[in-house]
Amino acid sequence: MRHVVVMTATGSIGLVAIFVVDALNLFYISLLGVQELAAAIGFASTLMFFTVSIGIGLTIATSALVSRALGRGARDDAAAAGGAAILYVALTLGLITALVWPFLRQLTALLGAEGATLDMATRFLQIVLPSAPIVGVGMATTGILRGTGDARRAMYVTLASGFAAAILDPLFIFGFGLGLDGAAIATVLSRLVMVIVGLHGAHHVHRLVRLPDRARFMAVARPFFAIALPAVATQIATPVGNSYVTAMIARFGDEAVAGWAIIGRLVPVAFAAIFALSGAVGPILGQNYGARRFDRLQTTMRDAMAVTVIYVLAAWALLALFSDAIAALFNATGEARDLVIFFCLFAAGSFLFNGALFVANAAFNNLGYPTYSTVFNWGRSTLGIIPFVWLGAHYYGAKGVIAGWGLGAVVFGLAAVAVCFRVLARIATREPPDEPLPGPPPAAQSPFSTGKATTAG
Repeated sequence: MRHVVVMTATGSIGLVAIFVVDALNLFYISLLGVQELAAAIGFASTLMFFTVSIGIGLTIATSALVSRALGRGARDDAAAAGGAAILYVALTLGLITALVWPFLRQLTALLGAEGATLDMATRFLQIVLPSAPIVGVGMATTGILRGTGDARRAMYVTLASGFAAAILDPLFIFGFGLGLDGAAIATVLSRLVMVIVGLHGAHHVHRLVRLPDRARFMAVARPFFAIALPAVATQIATPVGNSYVTAMIARFGDEAVAGWAIIGRLVPVAFAAIFALSGAVGPILGQNYGARRFDRLQTTMRDAMAVTVIYVLAAWALLALFSDAIAALFNATGEARDLVIFFCLFAAGSFLFNGALFVANAAFNNLGYPTYSTVFNWGRSTLGIIPFVWLGAHYYGAKGVIAGWGLGAVVFGLAAVAVCFRVLARIATREPPDEPLPGPPPAAQSPFSTGKATTAG
């Protein structure tokens, strides 16, 4: 439990920094008094969520390979995997960005943006999207740092980026009078800071980023993409579901989209610990899996689920208590205000089940069952969203859309947890599959089993 809480708490601090700044970004834009600007941020964020989700999937693969190699005592393999993984992340996101950039306006229009809102959202994306490879590499370095148990430096990566954005956002938006363009430029610069700090920790401190020769680069490809492809497929499901929600919300006007954009900023701030938990529990499972300490897998998952329930109930209570103040903070009016308050009072509770799904998926990805996480996430983002949201919109309008988005998590969250514990029981009764990177026999103990983080260079 201590390992789960420490890794989650440090990860949460970094994530909260990023997401609070993201929320401040929208807050600063709302001060300009133009409703279409907030709606534009909402549409742009929906599309950017795709590239971030791909980066998360690639980071999962990076963390899994590094933590498994460290768990079995093969530090050279871990360094080679770290270097090759960073190259694969940069190349993959660079290619995707090049393919998507010419069609940004058309893609934004598909979500329901039109007129001035469409123009502003497209311009924002044209500035920010080319930095996708940069943020991907930054995320990969946090995966390496978590893989080695260095939660503190993983926190510093996102904390530094958030601190930079907190300074640059008001400077570019108001100081230089650039408005929405200033917010986009500040986002790109904060991502550069993220990469610099991340590479310092992963390479300079831990020496876990080694540029591979051609043979090693090709050798890492198979195990990396064996984890990355299903992990990316899993992560992509969420923005697909969110895109459908955005398109349905857009039917009710820019005020409704602005409300959805505010909710999109509230979710990661309020539930940062749940997102951090899903990232923290994977390396803990991966190291113990690599060290063949199967008895600790179920204990880790039970502790993670307990943290999920306690945290979500506390966060939900605070959101409900301050719902009016939160809506006022973002200058939300009309439909936007109604949606924000409805989310805080009711739909936020769905993260009891979303959180359970996140944690179960982290276990599947790190223990050799990534297909399960793909199935559950896509199930949640299609069968768990489309019919519920459509019915909600048809009978209850924009609030019904938010209600449907929340209700769909219940079945898939519960099912994922049940299957996860069956998988853990199955692992405990047999030897795990061959490790993707050959190495010496496993060490007597995982770094996590000693209660100390691995910090050796």
